Amino acid sequence: MTSPHDPYVRVRGAREHNLRGVDVDVPRDVVAVFTGVSGSGKSSLAFGTVYAEAQRRYFESVAPYARRLIHQVGAPKVGEITGLPPAVSLEQRRSAPTSRSSVGTVTNVSNSLRMLFSRAGDYPPGAERLDSDAFSPNTAAGACPECHGLGRVHATTEELLVPDPSLSVREGAIAAWPGAWQGKNLRDILDALGHDVDRPWRELPAEQREWILFTDEQPVVTVHPVRDADRIQRPYQGTYMSARRYVMKTFADSRSLTLRARAERFLTSAPCPGCGGSRLRPEALAVTFGGRTIAELAALPLAELAGVLEGTSETARVLTDDLKSRIAPVVELGLGYLSLDRATPTLSAGELQRLRLATQLRSGLFGVVYVLDEPSAGLHPADTEALRTVLERLKAAGNSVFVVEHHLDVVRGADWIVDVGPRAGEHGGRVLYSGPVAGLASVAESATARFLFDGSPAPARRLREPRGRLEVGPVTRHNLRGVTAEFPLGVFTAVTGVSGSGKSTLIGQITEELPGVGRLVSVDQKPIGRTPRSNLATYTGLFDVVRKVFAATDAARERGYGVGRFSFNVAGGRCETCQGEGFVSVELLFLPSTYAPCPDCGGARYNADTLQVTYRGRNIAEVLDLTVESAADFFADTPPVARSLTTLLDVGLGYLRLGQPATELSGGEAQRIKLASELQRGRRGHTLYLLDEPTTGLHPADVEVLMRQLHGLVDAGHTVIVVEHDMSVVAGADWVIDLGPGGGSEGGRIVAAGAPAEVARMPESRTAPYLARALP
Repeated sequence: MTSPHDPYVRVRGAREHNLRGVDVDVPRDVVAVFTGVSGSGKSSLAFGTVYAEAQRRYFESVAPYARRLIHQVGAPKVGEITGLPPAVSLEQRRSAPTSRSSVGTVTNVSNSLRMLFSRAGDYPPGAERLDSDAFSPNTAAGACPECHGLGRVHATTEELLVPDPSLSVREGAIAAWPGAWQGKNLRDILDALGHDVDRPWRELPAEQREWILFTDEQPVVTVHPVRDADRIQRPYQGTYMSARRYVMKTFADSRSLTLRARAERFLTSAPCPGCGGSRLRPEALAVTFGGRTIAELAALPLAELAGVLEGTSETARVLTDDLKSRIAPVVELGLGYLSLDRATPTLSAGELQRLRLATQLRSGLFGVVYVLDEPSAGLHPADTEALRTVLERLKAAGNSVFVVEHHLDVVRGADWIVDVGPRAGEHGGRVLYSGPVAGLASVAESATARFLFDGSPAPARRLREPRGRLEVGPVTRHNLRGVTAEFPLGVFTAVTGVSGSGKSTLIGQITEELPGVGRLVSVDQKPIGRTPRSNLATYTGLFDVVRKVFAATDAARERGYGVGRFSFNVAGGRCETCQGEGFVSVELLFLPSTYAPCPDCGGARYNADTLQVTYRGRNIAEVLDLTVESAADFFADTPPVARSLTTLLDVGLGYLRLGQPATELSGGEAQRIKLASELQRGRRGHTLYLLDEPTTGLHPADVEVLMRQLHGLVDAGHTVIVVEHDMSVVAGADWVIDLGPGGGSEGGRIVAAGAPAEVARMPESRTAPYLARALP
């Protein structure tokens, strides 16, 4: 009997970003992989179209009142999609995690552990049972009253607040006070209160110094300011605030990151004396399970915690079984080294995504389509096998799994492949193939096919001779215990090991102070800006040159337009309706506010007068809309612009638009933009380049382009050190340092160090068998 239901998700006429009216059919109930070079349009198809449409349909079914409480994605540009189940998305994007968010809260394991202590914990004689809330540091019932559940207390000292006691208060002895008029204000108030503000600080009586810095009193006094003779100064009522009170208040309440960072310089942080850093009230810490407090269990690696829960009493069996079933998928995904109390901000994007994936395995959902963004990112090949098992289990539970992925082992193991391309940006946006994996071999223009089916290892390379050694350590931090490492200078070094083995901790100890480093450039995956005002052109400094080019045109000179006229961040040239943002927020009654292109400038960001100035037939908004590739032709004879664009092309970013907002860039793209900005500087002397997983989010074809650049730096006399899981990159290195053997407490030591061929023969190394396969 044939099913009346269409077994395919059918997409017709998708035009999101660079997709060119794409039609594609993907079967349900399979693991389908979306591949293609970076910028080809695969994420626009999987996330921007399929997931966005599933979201939109779900919101249509929600009451209007509830709808405005949910962050909504706009309707995707697509003709129609049929056969689409509800969707769950697991992206690499970081929400803004707070220090109160932890592994336990992300996976919900903390809730089960609190329930276990509440119902089955050993209470002191006569103590009454506590509710599960009393075991959480994030509730009023459970948080330690001294540190409010943060585990640390902040204090300050006279030495921190007054670094130079030879100065007087008027000369700025109290460094912690704010600058400008606010600091002057506090000095005038002290003067009015009768304190000597002109005597050197160290000559003031001790009790006076103590009061000025640490009092909690806030006396109000009339101040008669003595300032410029030509300005009338009226007396005013001033309120005094001590230096400690000012610093504490700024650190706790200020929304400005700069002000908070400044306040933090005057504070010391120590474990809370009340709870010893455990964040909980004494009543909760008096309850034990198996002889340990909840804080002690939360500090154990999850793999160890699962062992502690074995063989417990019959009464606790239901609760411990639930806990073990929540911990099992986390351990299976190679994250058994994490503890429940590990703060979310300290996790990598890949770790965070796999934690969410583990939680989904427990949720028991059925009939949904999971859309995943590179779940293999940051994964050692040994852990990738476990990931494939997990994806198969989601499928076996009756779900469809759509994965955007570059890892060839994950691609080979899929049931279906959708290859987008052939290249990036405007040279991509077409579906080259949609079908079983083996069929891609016959698609000549696919960049993926070349890597997927050509099993021959890269040709052997001659190893470079180091020009010296850089010694790091002994390092005792996180899971590293007195580790000393030697990095050869003038060569390409790869640092490997399973997730959590201590790689990032080790290279984090390399600083400019170490002998032999010279100039240090650390290229990470943090965003190049937090707002749409920051973009590719502003970050690389390219925009400054482009604005000068426009200001030098005859039309701009006739009108008296300077360089500032062509900035969308300052009044003058920008469109004032949208303040140069290009879009306006539309408030709808009973619905969430949405963003629409600005009605006055149509998204161009500039006012009509500015847009009348053109350079070679294009105005400034049209130039910002060019891709790097098109702009390179357009500015071919303007050397400073051309140099900047060439380096962006060299790292494979030709498809990005000059005005592409920072908020739309992936971590890998941000990292390559930073690398390009670095490459375009004139290099003087030896530079050490540190890169943490530079190939994350890159198609093998893009990895080739990036490696050419990095090896070029080494050939020019510099040192490159990368933390890397891609074995093709490790095989091409001159030196390999392998950490492990496992993650967390089972890692943290150097298992092997040497040329790739030597490390590939080390029996103890978990990297060795995978590296051996990649070597010629």
